Amino acid sequence: MLTKADAETFARAWVSDWNSHDLERILAHYSDDFEFSSPFILQIAGEPSGTLRGKKAVAAYWAKALARSPNLHFELDSVLWGVRTLVIHYQRHDGRKAAEWFEFGGSGQVVKSAAQYAA
Repeated sequence: MLTKADAETFARAWVSDWNSHDLERILAHYSDDFEFSSPFILQIAGEPSGTLRGKKAVAAYWAKALARSPNLHFELDSVLWGVRTLVIHYQRHDGRKAAEWFEFGGSGQVVKSAAQYAA
């Protein structure tokens, strides 16, 4: 079960790791078989379902995304937490708002996540 402190610690680390552009730091939060969904997956990875499974597939996608956005930077807005889930609201480098939902497994790593972006 996540505590409020766990959720806030994860959110701060997640934003910091993305802002570092260090793919290994980013991937350290996730289980080897995690599932990630994003509306950008079709555009960048060519996967029509919008969902990738497994750390290798997501790593390849995020490597492309990071290369395409060298100015990528996130500012944490808020954190919502649940029993095994949390949502991070943040603002992107381009001023657009976004949110990501995370589900955690027994190991404490993310097993599923999904990104949402303001229209």
